[in-house]
Amino acid sequence: MFQTFDSPTSPEQGPPRLAALRALMASEGWDALLIPRADRFQGEYVAPRDDRLAWLTGFTGSAGFALVTADHALVFVDGRYRVQVRAQVAPEFTPMDWPAQTHVAWLAEAFPAGAVLAYDPWLHTMEEIGRLTRDLPSITFRPVANPIDRIWPDQPAPPSASIFAHPLEFAGESHADKRNRLGRELAAKGEAASLITLPDSVAWLFNIRGADIPRNPIAHAMALLRADGTAVLLTDPGKCAEVADHLGPDIAVRPESDLAQVLADTSGPVRIDPQSTPQAVADMLAAAGIPARHSMDPCRLPKACKNAGELSGMRDAHLRDAVAMCRFLAWFEGASTTGLSEIDLVTRLEGFRRDTNMLREISFDTIAGAGPNGALPHYRVTRETNRRLEDGALIVLDSGGQYPDGTTDITRTLVVGDAGAEEKRAFTLVLKGMIAISRARFPRGVAGSHLDALARYPLWLAGMDYDHGTGHGVGAYLCVHEGPQRLARGGDVALQPGMILSNEPGYYREGAFGIRIENLIAVQPAAPLPGGDSRDMLDFETLTWVPIDRHLIDPALLSQDERDWIDSYHATCRDKLGPLLPEDCGAWFAAATEKL
Repeated sequence: MFQTFDSPTSPEQGPPRLAALRALMASEGWDALLIPRADRFQGEYVAPRDDRLAWLTGFTGSAGFALVTADHALVFVDGRYRVQVRAQVAPEFTPMDWPAQTHVAWLAEAFPAGAVLAYDPWLHTMEEIGRLTRDLPSITFRPVANPIDRIWPDQPAPPSASIFAHPLEFAGESHADKRNRLGRELAAKGEAASLITLPDSVAWLFNIRGADIPRNPIAHAMALLRADGTAVLLTDPGKCAEVADHLGPDIAVRPESDLAQVLADTSGPVRIDPQSTPQAVADMLAAAGIPARHSMDPCRLPKACKNAGELSGMRDAHLRDAVAMCRFLAWFEGASTTGLSEIDLVTRLEGFRRDTNMLREISFDTIAGAGPNGALPHYRVTRETNRRLEDGALIVLDSGGQYPDGTTDITRTLVVGDAGAEEKRAFTLVLKGMIAISRARFPRGVAGSHLDALARYPLWLAGMDYDHGTGHGVGAYLCVHEGPQRLARGGDVALQPGMILSNEPGYYREGAFGIRIENLIAVQPAAPLPGGDSRDMLDFETLTWVPIDRHLIDPALLSQDERDWIDSYHATCRDKLGPLLPEDCGAWFAAATEKL
């Protein structure tokens, strides 16, 4: 099993750790300390060694931060985690509903002028520190070496997995061509180089992969890309034995400790991305007298816009994954649920993915939330929380795989026995939103924020909503969460052909049930319509082909166009998967893909 079911933290561990931290803060003269869930690379995912927020507070969500003073320990989380955080932290920690409650507002009200706020400059971006110092001009900001590391006696060792090459057939473009193409773009803007800190950008640029972060095939590494196409890969050289020939003579491998010298040796402006560059790097450039140009990481958009090779691999990976999912769903339909638990579902589904003989990892810990656990959008089952399946319960099953040719992410909501009328109504409203995104056509220049409301509109009409984005970007055998593209209120990047996103509206009723339906979709040029004008339009190619549970659909709530979409979707599932499924799935598959 890739997934384990141990509890990584427990609430009782928090208070003594908090006391030790406060003692250190008092000895150093700090009035407050910020503890983000971040590492020096500023990606979303952190290695166990860097999961300082979870170690201190017990909160294990993928986003959040703490603010600790002598009298308060505040944990700020967004709507995805408001129930979870209250179950995971001790009473000494106070959950705060961000962004309705912000640390800036709290500090402005509670802290006197001259109070000292300590922070680790490696764990906060330039943009974040710039905003804080601007909004809190009376507070003294003090960069410090990380204090959590000073009181964490059994802190895990740094990850040290070997780096390996990503085959050209799946990458779709050589790393030399990528480096030279992006280098020319730097030169055209008068930039001598760009420092890239996001590990998934580094992996994409050099066509390499790693295993330093659980569930994500990336290595801890930064890179300096020069305008002439040469580069410096900043990582542990001991990880690179397998890729020396792959990297070639134009890429020098240096340890991360050489970063300051590498920057100092660069003549001319260096591009850095304020949204992903640690404040410590900006301080290094300033100390060396190197001018900085602020712009987006040059890899982010090219990485997001998948080429033909990457799209082909993703389609293949999704068909392979769909077979595993269908085998699971056929098993679930025929199984006696008496005695089954959430852990049983996770274990069986991972087994079907392993049977493909191509699974490298799961793409995230499988979410299998039954009944009230399904109302936690990012629920992770442990032996302590493991829930038995009960008649009438809904199950939110969100999972995915990492394959050599692609990354998958799919959610299906299942029901044990018969669903209640309220659950079917809510499920159908969520489905209507998912269909609206799937059918969307839009002009070039439209961003995810413009489309997000399409998924929510049926729920809004019923006085309902959900507290997460409708969709995130997805990498090609990279991170299952990828920017900058998003289907969300804050998704301000125009969608472009080749971008892959999730389409996953949901609904969650605390203490009762949760619903989410998710397919992955790829942006593509839209075919012209009769009678339309010559405007350049885009739409979505569906990548995920797994039946949607017809037991939960109330057809009376669907329009004819929506019913036609579902019937067409299931017909395509039959065409694509029918020849690939084993015989023991036949009866279930035929029934699951019948017309409404």
